[in-house]
Amino acid sequence: MNAISETRELVLEPADNDALANLCGQFDEHLRQIEKRLGIRISNRGNRFRLIGPPGQARAGMRVLEELYALAARQALSPQRVHLCLQESAVSDAGSGERPDAEMVLRTRRLQIRPRGANQRRYLAGIRGHDLSFGIGPAGTGKTYLAVASAVEALEQDQVRRIVLVRPAVEAGERLGFLPGDMSQKVDPYLRPMYDALYEMLGFDRVARLVDRNIIEVAPLAFMRGRSLNESFIILDEAQNTTVEQMKMFLTRMGFGSRAVVTGDITQIDLPRQATSGLRHVMGVLQNVDGVCFTYFTPRDVVRHALVQRIVEAYESHERESGGRPQEPGGR
Repeated sequence: MNAISETRELVLEPADNDALANLCGQFDEHLRQIEKRLGIRISNRGNRFRLIGPPGQARAGMRVLEELYALAARQALSPQRVHLCLQESAVSDAGSGERPDAEMVLRTRRLQIRPRGANQRRYLAGIRGHDLSFGIGPAGTGKTYLAVASAVEALEQDQVRRIVLVRPAVEAGERLGFLPGDMSQKVDPYLRPMYDALYEMLGFDRVARLVDRNIIEVAPLAFMRGRSLNESFIILDEAQNTTVEQMKMFLTRMGFGSRAVVTGDITQIDLPRQATSGLRHVMGVLQNVDGVCFTYFTPRDVVRHALVQRIVEAYESHERESGGRPQEPGGR
């Protein structure tokens, strides 16, 4: 516990024993989860709660408890729901007093999507305010999902005329050999995460119609050379698997009225060992270029299963200790 701490008192109204039991969880597991994430102590008697911890974290804990209590009256809470609420409350910036931006909402035909955490809000603000945005960080931080949601919103608001989904066709450490089917069938498996997001936001039938009309276009990165994309929202996913030459080629495809979002994780590069990642290279080349925005995600921004965050942190810690070289346990 931090030496500088404060005590906060919270009374949750109206008092509802069922909702309180739901909020606390079995054997208070939800309270312990919040304590562990925020580094605070929580005690309660009925609907009266006491939170002790660093000033910013204690305030964040009160906010999380209030939000979860409102949910607890309507639905059964789970550790996963508590984890997502912690992300949505921007607990990583609790000490700064920053509050989530209520107006930062992506509206699509079927969903309203709110950013979870400060970095997701910065990412969306970067996409809205810049023609070229980069989202760089570990898996599970929402980089691709929010990029697709931004593209769908822009299309439905007539800000662009089409969406172009691009991804390098690089296997994750495997060699799959010949794949049957036409070009779309060969490339579709690599673009499945973006398709899944589109289906969730627009529905299967509408996505199929937009693909047939070429309003949503699937393009292997290798086929982008020579094109100029006007009035388009272009997403390059898994950009860590581009070469330096491919990245330059992709970035110079932008035409008038277009926006581009590039996402990737530089800790999961599947290129041959001697090849330089175009994403890692562009981070230094364009860092200070006007009109370009970089958002860097951390393991704390992971919005999948809570274990994913701990796995990412463990890998990062191991790589720092080993100098980036894989080691067996015990350092052999």
